[in-house]
Amino acid sequence: MKSIYIKFISQHLSIKDWQVENCAALFEEGNTIPFISRYRKEKTGGLDDVEVAEIKHWTDVFAEMEKRKATIIETISGLGKLTDELRESIENCVVSTVLEDLYLPYRPKRRTRATAAKEAGLEPLADRMYEVQTADPAKDAAKYVKGSVASVEEALAGARDIIAERISETAANRETLRAVYRMRRLVTKATKNASSPEAQKYKSYFDYSEPLSRMASHRLLAILRAQEEGFLNIKIDADPEKSCSQLYYNFCKEKRHPSAALAAQIKDAISDAYSRLLAPSLTNEVIKEFKQKADIESISVFGDNLRQLLLAPPVGQKRTMAIDPGFRNGCKIACLDERGELLHHEIIYPHPPQSEKIKSIMSVSRMVEQFEIQAIAIGNGTASRETEAFVKKIQLPDDCKVYVVSEDGASIYSASEVARIEFPDEDVTVRGAVSIGRRLMDPLAELVKIDPKSLGVGQYQYDVDQSLLKEKLDNTVESCVNSVGVNLNTASPYLLSYVAGIGPALAASIVEYRAASGGFSSRSQLIKVPRLGAKAFQQCAGFLRIHGASDPLDNSAVHPESYHIVDRMARDLGVKTVDLVGNKELCSKIKAADYAEGEVGLPTINDIIKELSKPGLDPRESAQEFSFDDTIHALEDIQAGMELPGIVTNITAFGAFVDIGVHENGLIHVSQMRSKTVKLHQHVKVYVISVDYDRKRISLRLCD
Repeated sequence: MKSIYIKFISQHLSIKDWQVENCAALFEEGNTIPFISRYRKEKTGGLDDVEVAEIKHWTDVFAEMEKRKATIIETISGLGKLTDELRESIENCVVSTVLEDLYLPYRPKRRTRATAAKEAGLEPLADRMYEVQTADPAKDAAKYVKGSVASVEEALAGARDIIAERISETAANRETLRAVYRMRRLVTKATKNASSPEAQKYKSYFDYSEPLSRMASHRLLAILRAQEEGFLNIKIDADPEKSCSQLYYNFCKEKRHPSAALAAQIKDAISDAYSRLLAPSLTNEVIKEFKQKADIESISVFGDNLRQLLLAPPVGQKRTMAIDPGFRNGCKIACLDERGELLHHEIIYPHPPQSEKIKSIMSVSRMVEQFEIQAIAIGNGTASRETEAFVKKIQLPDDCKVYVVSEDGASIYSASEVARIEFPDEDVTVRGAVSIGRRLMDPLAELVKIDPKSLGVGQYQYDVDQSLLKEKLDNTVESCVNSVGVNLNTASPYLLSYVAGIGPALAASIVEYRAASGGFSSRSQLIKVPRLGAKAFQQCAGFLRIHGASDPLDNSAVHPESYHIVDRMARDLGVKTVDLVGNKELCSKIKAADYAEGEVGLPTINDIIKELSKPGLDPRESAQEFSFDDTIHALEDIQAGMELPGIVTNITAFGAFVDIGVHENGLIHVSQMRSKTVKLHQHVKVYVISVDYDRKRISLRLCD
């Protein structure tokens, strides 16, 4: 990678040049983000997976920029206009807008007014005027009155068109005005369509202005969506007179002061260049630039929420009853074994209009006993509160706990190809109930099957740059899967596909081999999987777990490439490796410095010792029960001044949404967070500031 790119990335991420350079080299060798961040800390200086992913993003950006530069240089060279100075400027670019500004004068374009003027033979006149080589442009223009040019004024107008295009394509002029536009206000006005009911959610933006540099990401994205839907017109309030004066100053600074007659022509050309070419173009460019920043902020929030959702506490391998609640159509129940396999399903009708409470109690009690249920998962959709209250009235075993689980995405999963493959003989209602149960048992393993955009977290996910969003979400899912580790003998192909170095094709091969061979007894057995080569093994092995393996290291995060180091540690302590694994007292006697040598430094040795102390430790917490206030069931039950328990359901740049037991979620605005942060699905206590019953809005404050 070029040094200019390394320097840009290191400054952008506030890290060292050598860290970027080493990461880029590791990527070129085919290494993955999780592998690099976990097992190559000496080379990265301990960068985490988010930082490594950022470096990967920029290396990809600059790889594409190199291709673009090659195309631009080839095009300009073909025109015979490539100077050494221009080539150097192009090759030293690290910002795409600067690169495109340099290319703009040479880029093939559609027929313009300047093109027509050139065809009429007016370019020499424009050259003399632009280079301030005439004091009397009208006198010079008289020489060009011939053919299609009928008058002096037509000749001057054509020359001005050429000059206007040059002014608009001058990189310095564009960057000067961009700097101005970046500091101006975005102004919105309602259109005729704003009277429609669909537009009312944008009402606060019908007559609005705010400096672009201070506009929150969610406001800008909302305004741009309203514009896209035809409810708003937007503009940047740059002053045309000041902008034109700045352009004229730039012209005089580069050339020299023209005569009064020529100055009038140049100013007319500048005015035309600004209003017709620069203002529309730069308005779009600057808004796009700020939208990109808003996209990044929004995508970052989405990624953080997704990480919290995927790493939500699991109940683990417990026999689970999953209930997809409903009124008229009943509550769909699925009973699952410890591995999430479907044992039984049926429908009960404990709520109106059927109200078969006694029959439903008997059915649930029978299923709990028959299938030895240890946990009950209730979806948080329609009839959730009523179903939770119903279930808690049933005499359950002491160790059987009841949990409310988010249903977001369950219906998407139930109708997906993944669900049809898993349950070809069951309908969507059964599949949805199974998904609810499995996401209680292991949220990560179940939610990887669902498009993250369907999980109900984040803001404006359909308005942001979709390629950046996908990159962020894929990296987040991959990071979560690899940080937890995957059971090689039980993981679904969907979960395996996110393990570093595997992907969908190898995941399918692993599952196929596993089924044919009866499972894996060691990590080394992975080499026997068709098409899984040495590189893929290197990348994935450390993140795969084999419970009950003969070598206990196969059920840990210690990479096979470091097994010999652990064996040496055990020999030095006079014990067997199996005796060292999980023995905190023995591990505390290991002196890390004794084993750091060559490319294996203290970061790796310390990680090995930490892992040996608690091999295969799941970083996630344990799931906790939660209960809403029993007196709250509908919006009308809520009054200002109440303190209520709730669950955080979504986090945005402007605040957190909280489920307090009614259909509408309340909002804790950032100003009411009391300098605290919350996590997705965190159990919180909130104070009700106000309730707007007509608009169904609840304003909350986070309690101490």
